[in-house]
Amino acid sequence: MAKAPSVKWTREQLLIAMNLYCKLQFGQFHSRNPIIIQTAEKMGRTANSLAMKLSNFASLDPVQQARGIKGLAGASEQDREVWKEFRKDWNTLGIQSEDLFQNLFVSTGEKEAEISDKGVKVKPAKILTPPTGPTEKTALVKVRRSQQFFRQTILNIYQHRCCITGIAVPELLVASHIVPWSQFPEHRLDPQNGLCLSSIHDAAFDSGLVTFDDNLRLTLSKELEKYFPQEALEKNFAAYQGKTICQPEKLSEPNREFLKYHRTEVFK
Repeated sequence: MAKAPSVKWTREQLLIAMNLYCKLQFGQFHSRNPIIIQTAEKMGRTANSLAMKLSNFASLDPVQQARGIKGLAGASEQDREVWKEFRKDWNTLGIQSEDLFQNLFVSTGEKEAEISDKGVKVKPAKILTPPTGPTEKTALVKVRRSQQFFRQTILNIYQHRCCITGIAVPELLVASHIVPWSQFPEHRLDPQNGLCLSSIHDAAFDSGLVTFDDNLRLTLSKELEKYFPQEALEKNFAAYQGKTICQPEKLSEPNREFLKYHRTEVFK
């Protein structure tokens, strides 16, 4: 039997695949994954071809390679170009890929597609603030999708666990920015500017009560230590002082220059 001709990947399809690469763990790159099955069907491709493409991207990921994960050889020149573009401009490619992914499943900004262990679910979108007109409505959809992409990417690369404590309750986890996105909008969606923290550790980090050194070890501020002894504080903070955070499993480690900024400009 003659081999079926391969269908060339479009740029838009590669952006969707890269979007999923950011949101799924390596062990989920298989054709039985309901997320891959649903997305591939919407793309007009087979689940196997999409799963293989994710593994092609893994072969380009230096963090994966450092972990001993080689991925699937045979990444095309177009794969490499999309990978480089993402690494160079997360803000543009992140939101473009999120728009393309969302548009596979929803036709309006009132609903959004969200991935879970059971597949892609469509649900009513979270309304940040009521829009006053079409232009503002479009802007709010973009903001919401940007936030969703960043959150899902950061939680995924940290294995859906607080990088300090290991807490693995999604409702308690925050995709925290190292340098404020309001001051550094160019790094708003950059995984190097993200940490997965529990809500209490996110609040402490954001307010400068804790930080991390160049070796990614937790440091407590004198301001926080003024409230010792408190059993809850000691369990949640003192117990982890000086310990190295869990490392991301792909894409990139926290940027050391961003952490330096936090230590000098935010840490108390």
